[in-house]
Amino acid sequence: QVHLVESGGGLVQSGGSLRLSCTVSGRILSLTAMGWYRQAPGKERELVAQISNGGTTTYADSVKGRFTISRDNALNTVYLHMNALKPEDTAVYYCVVELCYYRDDDTPVCQRDYWGKGTLVTVSS
Repeated sequence: QVHLVESGGGLVQSGGSLRLSCTVSGRILSLTAMGWYRQAPGKERELVAQISNGGTTTYADSVKGRFTISRDNALNTVYLHMNALKPEDTAVYYCVVELCYYRDDDTPVCQRDYWGKGTLVTVSS
């Protein structure tokens, strides 16, 4: 009913750039906060960046100055522009959104954290 499709992951050399995108589809009633988490092997999942409906952004200290989060409300899409990538950025990146949507029986449902399946980013040295 609601689908989050992430794309843009792949293999990149240290110092390179990638752009991740996440498009939300379905019977969307509202789409509030959007963001990206990541999880590296053996590490806890961490917040990378988030953006509110009003455009307020938050970044992890480790990516400040290198990553930029943005959104296109008309497309229900959030982006993560990643520059100056480092090997420690290697992780599975997850799109997470706060949304309300209609179920098949037309009842509205709201969730603070609706997760995508993730896209792998690998940064080689």
